[in-house]
This record gives sequence, structure tokens and C-alpha cells, in this order.
Amino acid sequence: MKEIWTTMASMMGVWAFCQSLLHTVFPPELRFASLKFFHRFFSYFSSSCYYDITEIDGVNTNELYNAVQLYLSSSASISGSRLSLTRGINSSAITFGLSNNDRLVDCYKGVTVEWEHIVTQRQGQTFAWRPLPEEKRGFTLRVRKKNKHLVLNSYLDYVMEKANDLRRRSQDRLLYTNSKGGSFDSRGQPWESVPFKHPSTFDTLAMDPLKKAEILADLKDFASGESFYQKTGRAWKRGYLLYGPPGTGKSSMIAAMANYLGYDIYDLELTEVNTNSELRKLLMKTTSKSIIVIEDIDCSINLTNRNTTGCGGGSSCSRKNNIYDVAPSTPVANGGEDGGGNTITLSGLLNFTDGLWSCCGSERIFVFTTNHIQKLDPALLRSGRMDMHIHMSYCSFPALKILLKNYLGYEERDLDKKLLEELEEVIDAAEMTPADISELLIKNRRDKKKAAVELLAALKLRAEERNRMKSRVGNGDEVEDEEQEKRALDSPVEGSDQLQESCSDCEVKDGYIVEEDKDEGLQ
Repeated sequence: MKEIWTTMASMMGVWAFCQSLLHTVFPPELRFASLKFFHRFFSYFSSSCYYDITEIDGVNTNELYNAVQLYLSSSASISGSRLSLTRGINSSAITFGLSNNDRLVDCYKGVTVEWEHIVTQRQGQTFAWRPLPEEKRGFTLRVRKKNKHLVLNSYLDYVMEKANDLRRRSQDRLLYTNSKGGSFDSRGQPWESVPFKHPSTFDTLAMDPLKKAEILADLKDFASGESFYQKTGRAWKRGYLLYGPPGTGKSSMIAAMANYLGYDIYDLELTEVNTNSELRKLLMKTTSKSIIVIEDIDCSINLTNRNTTGCGGGSSCSRKNNIYDVAPSTPVANGGEDGGGNTITLSGLLNFTDGLWSCCGSERIFVFTTNHIQKLDPALLRSGRMDMHIHMSYCSFPALKILLKNYLGYEERDLDKKLLEELEEVIDAAEMTPADISELLIKNRRDKKKAAVELLAALKLRAEERNRMKSRVGNGDEVEDEEQEKRALDSPVEGSDQLQESCSDCEVKDGYIVEEDKDEGLQ
């Protein structure tokens, strides 16, 4: 036993002597060069190459590291053998990730790559204004040499794109509105935001399924059409005009579009914008992958159809059958005396939707809504600005079946066949909006049978009223006189003196401007 200990002590002494001799004969620089040479020598014969992605790049956070971590978390739950589970505060989702020093295999375009999550303890650091984390984290990507061009040219871009998409879908969508008077918030932004929690989807939207499928296909083509828009030289944007009577689901359609695409919504209030320059600045501060909405654009500012304008001045005067409805004097959007500082012009709005500044971002959708499409200028409605016109009509029978399913849980097979036939016969003649029908169903949702019966009664009553109104149209002059009297009461004459000055040979009678010709009488 003593001899064994003596031999071990001798061997340790020889090892210490050789080590000290090695350090003396071979300085650290030479040893480092030798190790580097052997590493290159063996790497030359290796079939794989390695890429290191560290968490910290100098003093800044490496965005690629965060993107890889988020990307791998989406596939780790499927193919990972050892996972790290995390859950953030006020979050209902559990995030999967690779454990320390674990590996994950990914496949891209038939090429297999291997990711390894490496975590090591950082050596003691000196005093610094920004201390680094105690652990040194990073990913190592191993790929065959013959496939490295694919990885560098497209795979990493694919990882970044998928990570951004996952990040956007996991975060709460936001609803923005422009600050009053174009003012900026504490962060210097002209937009104020709140979380967007609207539950509307295309599944619950009361609309004809064929029209709904057409809109969904168009949205899908737009969201996946980056290469198409680049190839054709068009800005990656699209415009939708939603028009129809009030209560037909225009706002719900916008919410469904945002939920389907995962976009934020910018609700632009034109009355709070004073100049075209402010309008441009608001557009510049919007993000990509967003929907810019102007609701009731015919009521926001004076953008009436120039082809139907019969009188000038500060009052709204529209011509129909040589009779001009006189409305109270309103602020002029083109810089008139009554404009109150608001100088937004039609040209400014057109450039906002289709000018050079409209392409300062990508993957954006413009949505305008109106109850009276005939009031809008044709220049605002042409393709390139409003590419797709969507008529939000009164409730049809297919839309009614969707409402019955949403509010009462009724499928088509659950309803009596005779009741369905009666509903189908009367729904078109009733001309009721989805909002009106929804209110009837909400009030009686506890008694489903009663709700269906009362809905049928309400539809029949409305259809009879519509038929009586149509029959009265045959009286002609009597109905026209009653309508004129009603409009006169609703729109009292104000500023008729200015209108008489701007419209020659016009005479105000009973709240209307009647154009007369001395030789030929009333025209």
C-alpha cells in the first residue's frame, strides 16, 4: 500500500513538472494558436457548421435570440422531450421553451437543422453601470454545410417572420383613436389606445354566407400577398367601403376583420384633425398590420358628391328634381369662414388613402363606412382607394338563421319547418336590420319558442307597414307634399339669404329652394 502511494506521488510530481515546463516552453499565445489550428483542421473534415446566437450582443439585447426563443416555443410543445414551462402575470397562456442545454430538431423546406439551448454561468464581472445577467444564454444552430446558404438566406428570415406573427397574435390587440386637436400624449404619440376586446367573428356575423366567403377570401389573399404586391409594383394596402342602412353590422364587420387578421384598429376622428398636414402625420404614426377606420365619413366633414352640388356657400345644399334642401350652415372643411380652423380638403383625404404617403407602411387596410353612398364623391370611391364595396343590407334569410343560432342556439333542423317557411317568405318584405332582429331575440332569449313566434309576428307587422307605404307611393303628389313638409320641419331654413345670393334665380319656399325660369316657369 505504501508503494502505491509513493508511485502516485511521483507521478503527480512528474505531471506538475511537465505542466510547468509546458507553460514555460509554450506561452499562452502559442497554445491558443495551436488549439485554433486543430479546431480548424477537424472542422475542415466535419460535415456540419455551427452558428451561435447569444442573448446579449455587447450591451444590447439580441433581437434574433428573442425571435428564436419565441419560434422554438411554438414547436417545443410537440417535439421537445424536456420542456421549460412559464406563465406570465395576468396571462392565461402557458409558454413552452427548451430546458437548459437541451436540443430540438426543426425541419425547413426538407432540410433538418438542430437547435441547442446553451446556458453557462458567467464569470465574475467587475463594476458596470449596466450589470449583465449571471447566466450566459444562447442558441447554437447546427446545419450541414451544403445547406448553410438556405439557412442564411431564408431560414432565419422565416424564423423572424414567424416570431413576429406569434408575438402579435399572443398580445392583446389595441384600438387607437387620435388625440383631441392633434395633441400628443406623454410619449409624444398622437394616438391613444385601449385594449380591443370585441368578440365579433365571421362565424357570428349575420351576413349571406356567399358574400362572407368572398370577403374572407379577399382578406386571406391580401394578408398573404406580399410577393404579389411587390411583383406588381403596388403599395401593400387595400380599401373597403361598407355602406348600407344603420344597424346592418358595419362596425361588427370591422371587428371581425381585425380578429380574423390579428390587426390593430386605428379609429380616425376627422373632426379632431385640423389640417391635411396633421392627417399625414397621423398616417405616419400608424403601424403596419393595422386597419385604419373612418366611420360615417359622409357625416365627418363636407365630402359630398360634387356632381350633385347645386349651390355654393357655407350651407349644405343638394339638388334633387330642381329642389334644393336647405340645411343649417355648417363648418366648411375647405377653409371657409365658418371652418373653425378645420382645413381638411377632399384632395388631402384622397392623398391620405392613395397618395405617396399612403405607402409609408405596409399591410394596412383602409375601411370607410357610410349610410349614404350617394353622398360621397366618386373620386373617393374608385378602385385603388376603395377597392371593394360591401353592401350591408337588411337581414336576409341566411343571415336570420345565423342570428337564431347565435342568440337562441337553434340550428335549422331544430325549428319547425312551417315556421321556417313563413320566416323565409316574410323576411325580405319586412326590411328589418340585424340589429332590430337581435334586440327582439335578446328580450326573449329565456323562452326560445316564444322568441321565434314573436319574431315572426314582428316581421309580418313590419312587412304590412312596408306594403302600405309602397301603395301610398302611387298617390304621387300627396306623398311628395307630405315628405316635403316633414323635411321642412326637420331642417328649418337658416341662412337662406346667403343661399339666395349664391344661387341665382332661386326662391325659398317652405324651407326649400325652388329654381324658377321667368320665361318657362318652374323647372
